[in-house]
Amino acid sequence: QVQLVESGGGLVQAGGSLRLSCAASGGSFSAYALGWFRQAPGKEREFVASITWSTFYSDSVRGRFTISRDNAKNTVYLQMNSLKPEDTATYYCAARYGAPTNSWLSRAETYNYWGQGTQVTVSS
Repeated sequence: QVQLVESGGGLVQAGGSLRLSCAASGGSFSAYALGWFRQAPGKEREFVASITWSTFYSDSVRGRFTISRDNAKNTVYLQMNSLKPEDTATYYCAARYGAPTNSWLSRAETYNYWGQGTQVTVSS
C-alpha cells in the first residue's frame, strides 16, 4: 500500500511562489508515475503535471510550474511560480506503477493512490 502526504500549501499573493511536496511511503518509489492535480470549489479535479522519466504539464501551468522528483527521498515536488488567483485550489498528488503515455497520465482515473491534498490560496 502506498501512502502519499502533501505539504507546502498556504496563502500567497498573486505573482508569488510556493513549493509543494509529496512524500511517499510503501512500494518502490522510483517505479511510480507521479502526478499533481487540483480541485477548486465547485469544479472538477484538474490535471496539473506529471512525471515519469519525462515531465508533462497542462497548458494552464506550463512555463510557470515545475514538477520534479527525488527518488532518494521518495518525494515529488511542484514548484509554482507567477501564481495567479485562478490557481487557488486544493492540490493533490497521485501515484501509480508504470509509465503510461501522457494522455493517460493527465487522467485522474489512471492513478491508484492519492494524498489528502494541500490548500493553495492566491490572493489578488
